[in-house]
Order: sequence, then C-alpha cells, then structure tokens
Amino acid sequence: MSYMMRDQTGENLEAQTTIRKGADQGHQDESAATITFSDMKPTRPVTLKFQDIVYTVNIRKKGSLLSSFAKVQKPEAKMILNGISGIVSPGEVLAMLGPSGSGKTTLLTALGGRLESGKLTGSITYNNRPFSNLLKRNTGFVTQDDIMYPHLTVTETLVFTALLRLPRTYTKEEKVAHAEAVISQLGLTKCKNIIIGGYKNKLLRGVSGGERKRVSIGQEMLINPSLLLLDEPTSGLDSTTAQRIVKKLWELASEGRRTVVMTIHQPSSRIFYMFHKVMVLSEGRPLYFGLGSEVMQYFSTVGYTPSVAMNPADFLLDLANGVAPEDELKDKGSVKQALVSAYKDHLGDRLKQELLEDDKGLDSGQRGEDKNTGEWATTWWDQFSILLRRGVKERKHQSFSGIKMAQVLVVALISGLLWWQSDAAHLQDKIGLLFFYSAFWGFFPLFQAIFTFPEERLMLEKERSSGMYKLSSYFMSRIVGDLPMELVLPTIFMVITYFMAGFKPTVAYFMSTLFTLLYSVLVAQGLGLAIGALVMDQKAATTFGSVLMLSFLLAGGYYVQNVPPFIAWIRYISISHYTYKLLLGSQFRPNETYPCGARRDCLVGEFPSIKKVGLDGQASAIVALGIMLVGYRLIAYVALMRIGVTKSKKR
Repeated sequence: MSYMMRDQTGENLEAQTTIRKGADQGHQDESAATITFSDMKPTRPVTLKFQDIVYTVNIRKKGSLLSSFAKVQKPEAKMILNGISGIVSPGEVLAMLGPSGSGKTTLLTALGGRLESGKLTGSITYNNRPFSNLLKRNTGFVTQDDIMYPHLTVTETLVFTALLRLPRTYTKEEKVAHAEAVISQLGLTKCKNIIIGGYKNKLLRGVSGGERKRVSIGQEMLINPSLLLLDEPTSGLDSTTAQRIVKKLWELASEGRRTVVMTIHQPSSRIFYMFHKVMVLSEGRPLYFGLGSEVMQYFSTVGYTPSVAMNPADFLLDLANGVAPEDELKDKGSVKQALVSAYKDHLGDRLKQELLEDDKGLDSGQRGEDKNTGEWATTWWDQFSILLRRGVKERKHQSFSGIKMAQVLVVALISGLLWWQSDAAHLQDKIGLLFFYSAFWGFFPLFQAIFTFPEERLMLEKERSSGMYKLSSYFMSRIVGDLPMELVLPTIFMVITYFMAGFKPTVAYFMSTLFTLLYSVLVAQGLGLAIGALVMDQKAATTFGSVLMLSFLLAGGYYVQNVPPFIAWIRYISISHYTYKLLLGSQFRPNETYPCGARRDCLVGEFPSIKKVGLDGQASAIVALGIMLVGYRLIAYVALMRIGVTKSKKR
C-alpha cells in the first residue's frame, strides 16, 4: 500500500482548511511574524516505526476486606495494547482514532518513551534507533490536560520554557526571540500579556481554552522538534478553534521535517481530511492503518459502508464500538472480531512488508549514532536560577497572600494580649508561651510544605519527562524560593509577641529566641516536604502530618512530664521537644531565680516544668535538629526521584 499523499489531495486539504482573514480577532496577526519555525535551528527528521506493540498491566480485583489483608488475590494481567504496528515519516500527520478506553493515549505515551509501569513488548524505533535521552529532549509531547502555571502570563510561560529547553549555544536574547516567534506564529500576540489562568480554579480567569491549548503546543514547538506527539489537542474546543489548531499542526508537518502523531476522539470532517494517515483502534486492537483518504474505500471493500452521507470519523467510531451501519442490532463483539480479522488479512502482512522495506531505505545520516546524549541543554546553575525566578513569580501571590499574613498577625496579637507583660513570678505562663511558639510554628510551616510537591506533581512529571532540568536544580530552587515567606512571617510573629509578653528585652536573648524559632521552622518545613513527597496525596499527607506532629507535641515535655518508659523514645525524634528545650535555654539560665513565695526566691532550673526538660544539653538539641533539617530534605529528594523520570527501555 502506498502511503504518499497525492498532489490533488494536498490541494484539497489546503482549500478545505483555508480560514477567512479576520475570522478570529485574536489571530489576525499570524502573518506578522518576522521569525518563523523554519528560521530556527533545523532538526533531524525522524521516521517513527512501531511493530507488534503489546502492553499489559497487572490489576487487582476488589475483594473482601479479609482477602485484601491476607493478600490472597493475585493480580491479573490486563492487555491494553495488542499487536499494534505502523510507520510515520517526516511531513506526515498520523491521527489515532477510537472510543474511550481503546488504548490511544497509552500507545501515544509508549511512542513518547514515557510509560513507567507495565510490560511493553514489540519494537519502537526512531530512524531505526532506540529511544535515547537526546531524542527525549528533542521530542515534543503535548498532554491532554494543559499543565501550566496559572499566574504566569503567556509570554512568561513561553520565555521560561525557552530559557530551560533551548540549547546553551543560544544566547538569552535569541531564546527570548524564539519565544516571541512562537507567540506570533500561533496567533497569541493579542493575549501574550494575559495570565494563563486556573485550569481547575475557574475563579482565576485567564486565556481561553483554545489559547491555552496553543500555548501548550507552543511550549513543545520552541525546541523545533522532529517528532511532535499530542494527546487530544482539540479536546473541549469548539469546531472552529479545533480546526485552526489542527491546520497549524498540518502546516508544521508539511514543511517536511516534522513527524506529527496525535490522538483525537471525534474530529469534524474538515479536520479528518487533514490527516495524512489514520489509525483506528478498538479495545487495544488495530482495525485500520493507512492513508486517511483511503479509509472509507477500505471499509467498503471489507463490507462496511455508511447507509447515509456522514462524517468519516463518526463512521469509524461506530465501527470501533461494534456498531454495523447495515444492522445496528448485530452483536457488537462479532463486528469487532470481523474487523480485526479483516485487518490481519488485508493490511497486516502488507504493513509488515512496508516496515521491512523502510529499514533498507533509511540513509546513513538517519541511522547515525546520537551524540552527546548525556548533555543537558543548560547548566545546573542556569536551571536553578531560571526555576527560582519562575517559582518566585508564580508563588508570590500565594506566599504573600493577605489571608496568610492576616492569620499570623491575628494570632500574634491575640497571643500578645493573652500574655501581656507577664510577671516574672508567673513563670509557668512564660513557659506556656514558649511551648506555644514550638506548637504553632511546628504546624504552620508543616502544612504549608506538605502541599508543595503534591500540587506540582503533574508539572514535575511533564517537565522532567521532557528532560528540561535536573531534579536537584528543581529541588534546590523550590527550597530557596520558599525561604522568604518561611522566615519573614515567624520573624514578624516573634517581634510582636516577644515584647508584648515581656520577655527579656536584650538583643542577645531576643536573637537567641528568634534563631531557635526560625531553626525549628526550617526543620518543620523539611518534615512537610518529606511527607508530601512520600505520600503525594494531599488528604492522606495532611492526616499523616497531623498525627505525627500531635505525637511530637504530646511528647514535647510540656503536657506530660512523667512519660512511661516504653513510649518515652518519641521525644528523641520530636521536633517540639528539641525546640522547646532550646526556647527554654534562650530565655532562662540554671542559676537564675524567680519569686516563688513571700520574700523567697527559687532557682529557675528547679522549677518542675523546666527541670524535667532541663536547661543543659543545648548543643545536642541543636545537632539533633540539624540532622532532621538535612535528613528530612534528603528523604524528600529521594522520594521525588521516582517521579517524572522515564528510563529508556530496550524494545
């Protein structure tokens, strides 16, 4: 079967996809671009081939509670893809059609080298070479959900992506120019200074759905990819906007150096005729692979012809669902089986032969080894600084939100009033405020940090899968970017409550107390990061964090002073215990006295609440918190290593 598009078909496509000038006010400036994708550094064309792809995953059936605990149920292997083959050459657009659950997205993910679980067999090659790190960084992958930071503008989103993904051989000015070129080419000039907006938070208004999708595509087009994979690029868009996006993809492929593969659910007839090749899937099995212009003729040949004039995509979806046009009451299973058999008899052997012939046709340039596969596009320091700037821009609205600052100020004022100029004789009250410091500033940073990685998981997976940056540069930029808010608020809290409560008004005592508080805040933040990275579920992480911190507080030495030996070990891993100990040491000395009766003074170190915790061992408390400070962050980093990294597999 020949897969070359006829000249007249190309002319028809161009005629069918012409959009009247001025049809969309937001896209009248597309011709104004002074830099086009063709002006960018050329990429090596990629011929994508996949043969006999089989993908299975292990699933567990829901059973009784007893069987779940006993683990008597063995996982069953479920086949998601079954014998999928095909070939896409530079200059071609392949559309994969099929009903929900047919395996389209799974196949696309496999072609992009992003499957992280399950068993994949068969052969997937790129110019007859296996998947490599260099190819990963030169492959565009547009997910169905447009994952972007909501508070960044269109320009900021694309510029930061360009700074991270374009090679270090480009200057900063050239990278910004490439981002501007993409903005102009995709017709985003009118909205370039508008924020992306919330995908899930509808209250944060930003760009439209079509503009959001084009920004997502633009992020991948920045690297001028040889292979562009898109998952449902028209999902949720109106017909005109969807046509405009597919037309742009068709133009990019038609330049002859790009291979475009997309999944699409139910395209209009105008969109359907833009596809050079079409693959139809049903329950993970192929029903058709070939030219889009010949699909109707093929199914007519095997005995399936629409009874009325209709959109070819609708007709193909009916067949993939087992609905025969002549007899809709016919058993769906038998229709699908007949179509699978017809594919094997009429297309399967011919496709294998073409794949074999194509192996001989690749030139030596296409077969060549990939070089510098381990080289990153930018240096570690560049990645860190770019991610830090981007993170600060995105999170400044959240970090310095009025609600959060009001919360701290209100609690500080209430605390200051409750402990207003506490008398030296009321030693228990002063101790109570110090313990409140450790409690409030144990919970507050913990819950701020718990949500850090679960909220950014999708973004981290997307960008790490594209090879944009190292995990260490992201991790360090995230920690450093959060420091201002983590340190400013407790400092304000301390300034207000310290002097209102009547603590010792000297620089040494104040700085010692402030250092202890900030030190404990950083440790609690590290614990929150570790819990969030390990659990990666906001509700579960919040529950676990609450139980853990409450346990630390109860064992901190304030509520219970005579802890039973069998559970006393908790204090040695308790942040609250060491923080409380250091706070006591920052305000009191063992040889100090306090009024304990009429004309009678007692040693502070002998006060029951202080004696049990002790004013000695300050250095060991500092060391213990230091170990936690580093250890919790190491746990978080190791936990993140399992996210967003897809290893190349031998196929």
